[in-house]
Amino acid sequence: MSLNPHTDPVDEALLADDLTILAAARTALGKVVVGQTAIIDELLVCVIAGGHALIEGAPGLGKTLLVRSLADVASLSFSRIQFTPDLMPADITGTLSLVYDDQGRPSTRFQPGPIFGQLVLADEVNRATPKTQSALLEAMQERTVTVAGTEYPMQRPFFVFATQNPFEMEGTYTLPEAQIDRFFYKVVIEYPSEAVLDAIIAQTTSVAQVEPERTMAPEDILRLQRRVREVPLAEHVRRGIVRFVRATLPNEADADERVRRYVRFGVSPRGAQALALAAKAHALVDGRYAVALEDVRAAVLPALRHRFQLNFEGVADGVDTDALLLDLFERTAAASMAA
Repeated sequence: MSLNPHTDPVDEALLADDLTILAAARTALGKVVVGQTAIIDELLVCVIAGGHALIEGAPGLGKTLLVRSLADVASLSFSRIQFTPDLMPADITGTLSLVYDDQGRPSTRFQPGPIFGQLVLADEVNRATPKTQSALLEAMQERTVTVAGTEYPMQRPFFVFATQNPFEMEGTYTLPEAQIDRFFYKVVIEYPSEAVLDAIIAQTTSVAQVEPERTMAPEDILRLQRRVREVPLAEHVRRGIVRFVRATLPNEADADERVRRYVRFGVSPRGAQALALAAKAHALVDGRYAVALEDVRAAVLPALRHRFQLNFEGVADGVDTDALLLDLFERTAAASMAA
């Protein structure tokens, strides 16, 4: 395996073991979730990068199956929260309850809520009120929950994978920008092709049902999260990312005319960090130990589409955010990295 000679020595045997674990996880998930190879890779990138994911797709596309299968494959404790308009913050975090000992003496005890899982599925997160949505913020950012002045740590590793339906507008609440930015990736699941839909029907309506195979343990994930940050990122790749991110800013003197006209705000430094880290994780998921142009390209949309907002004119004119991001990437970063 060719390693970057300018980095610290790497134990190639341990690296090979880690890559084998990732490959096995990809294969196991691919057997359960048919035809979603790119989506599986994106969620694995989130896991080994230590980030949360916002998953968008129409009902019936297998979002819940995908997340639950990932928890099984990774041997993570799974918790599902169905978000509804009447859900309260205490329904997520837990609350203090009054208990009595054997002598009948009362005391308070913390009863943990469903947020205390390792992989938490926040189903239809945009159906809850902003107050309830905010109950996720501390857990997502700090990996703790504070109830009555006491902090309770989350299990490690800890992930929130939230789903939202792009078509259901009535009875939904837009996620605040502060919360959206907590998500490392925004994953969009499209309707399957004819061949994939045929394979789904064949697999899911037969007598024999495929069960997820456990190929990864929580300690493997924690080790892989450290491994991701060790992946070399060449200077020309890093500078290409910098050029691309600055090209998304509408106030730059040399900004593209479309950016000046249609963009409300561009990608922040946190977004640039997420893109670089996601590219490193994607390289590992793809079985390599160095970041290439295709790794950055694969990470652009899931890492940045929710951190790049159009203004009113851009929305009114129907500007495609994904297409604009990819075009800016090819004109700046890709050209710089290929030079």
